Amino acid sequence: MAYIPRVLDQQLDRLLTGLPAVVIDGPKAVGKTATASRRATTVLALDDPTERVLLGADRERITRLPPPVLIDEWQLFPDVWDQVRRAVDRGAGPGSYLLTGSATPTSAPTHTGAGRIVRLRMRPMTLAERGLPAPEVSLADLLSGSRPPISATTTVGLADYAEEIVTGGLPGVRAVPAHARSAALDGYLDAVVEHDFAEVGHVVRRPRTLRAWLRAYAAATSTTASYSAVLDASTPGQSDKPAKTTTMAYRDTLERMWLLDPVPAWAGTRSPMTSLGQAPKHHLADPALAARLLGVGAGALLTSPNPDGAPVPRDGTLLGALFESLVTLGVRTYADAAGAAVSHLRTHRGEHEVDLIVTRDDGRMVALEIKLAPVADDQDVRHLHWLREHVGDDLVDAAVITTGPAAYRRADGIAVIPAALLGP
Repeated sequence: MAYIPRVLDQQLDRLLTGLPAVVIDGPKAVGKTATASRRATTVLALDDPTERVLLGADRERITRLPPPVLIDEWQLFPDVWDQVRRAVDRGAGPGSYLLTGSATPTSAPTHTGAGRIVRLRMRPMTLAERGLPAPEVSLADLLSGSRPPISATTTVGLADYAEEIVTGGLPGVRAVPAHARSAALDGYLDAVVEHDFAEVGHVVRRPRTLRAWLRAYAAATSTTASYSAVLDASTPGQSDKPAKTTTMAYRDTLERMWLLDPVPAWAGTRSPMTSLGQAPKHHLADPALAARLLGVGAGALLTSPNPDGAPVPRDGTLLGALFESLVTLGVRTYADAAGAAVSHLRTHRGEHEVDLIVTRDDGRMVALEIKLAPVADDQDVRHLHWLREHVGDDLVDAAVITTGPAAYRRADGIAVIPAALLGP
């Protein structure tokens, strides 16, 4: 399969010119190995038991291999982390080591690697990476504060977004014929429950309970539902519920496997605000996993009012939540490339919400609302105006991300951007 360029490529190349060791974290099958191996002279695949034995027997081996050295699935032999860290301490040159990991190991390395090993997060493919028409609105430009003029169009519409949601951004799954993708996603989820948990040291004694918890978490996509509510939704009508500690262990393990990707709550800026909620907004690593857990395909998300009518949402709440998750996946990837952080804002009583706050390292921000609609009306931007009133010039730009055909700026200066036109 031909390599598909990723947003992470430029970040990675920039870091490898100045740093001796970089780790790429992310869920399995997201493309870490393909991206890293293009830059490696030597590849150590630690899913091979022989490689693990050799590293255990010869702790200096990695220093004698031609660099750059790729250590793939490093978490299967956690001692290699300290081997790399010591090599860096002894003066390894820029770009000497690349590590990829699809989980954080239970047995943590003796040293965090802080100041020696830099980590990057790879997420599933964004809309900008999937071969759709190239995006024409840059998140980095919005973050610059220059208020760039916006004018572009796209033919990507609601049906296309529904298809992208259920297809997902895992490169291997996208390469599978359309009729087999559901089976491929089922196989991925089966492997998580039946194999991957054990690989990171968590024995699942009640696989059906874990599957039910995952379905309930998927149903909570793009919400701030409490974990108690997720548990209750996963075991309706059951008096013999699993212990809270059990389901919290599910959550912790899934986060260690990079399969949960919750958006943290915004904590404010130099302009203090009160009554902010603290709950994260729930997202799986890929909205396609959520859709598959819920048993919905593109046809279940859309319907047509008549034979000649344009598709409309069959369940606006579910499609809206999954569309928000698709947009969030892209925004987080683009924000990482720009050195920015992503959070969400919700006041305690829910009077005001902003779907995504993208914050620069100086505290200034871009606010984004995500709407399952082709245009943005005054009702859609009211929370953005409220935020501007509270933070003033710290809000350098604001936009509504839509399913529509055109990108433009409203008379009030707020941008309206179709999801397919937003890129890094």
